[in-house]
Amino acid sequence: MTQDLHDVMDEIDDRGDLVDSFLGGLARRVGLKAGARNVFGDPVERDGVTVIPVAKVRYGFGGGAGMGEGEDGDGMGQGGGGGVMASPIGFIEIRQGAATFMPIRDASSVWPMIVASGVASWFVLRGLRALFR
Repeated sequence: MTQDLHDVMDEIDDRGDLVDSFLGGLARRVGLKAGARNVFGDPVERDGVTVIPVAKVRYGFGGGAGMGEGEDGDGMGQGGGGGVMASPIGFIEIRQGAATFMPIRDASSVWPMIVASGVASWFVLRGLRALFR
């Protein structure tokens, strides 16, 4: 391995460590902030009943780097990105020392199941019709 190639490989390793530490730190910070309390608020207590919001929080991050020849003879590139999504899934109700999870039903989440059931039923009926002919 030539010295120039060795230097380039060391530089790539150093930059990769910087990208890894940056993305790792960003993920930790977002993960700490992306909880149900920060998205939907603190638990609420009224007349001896406590309601605690429950959320599903998803986040993802990615990064990349490049090296090689570009159109003008040079090449290099780096990039990164991420996203976070929080959805309410229900709440916990605490009443007289007993806790109960109450899910939130989303009407739009039922439609895919109805459509899939209809398509499956059509295939089954079509197969039965062909079988009994």
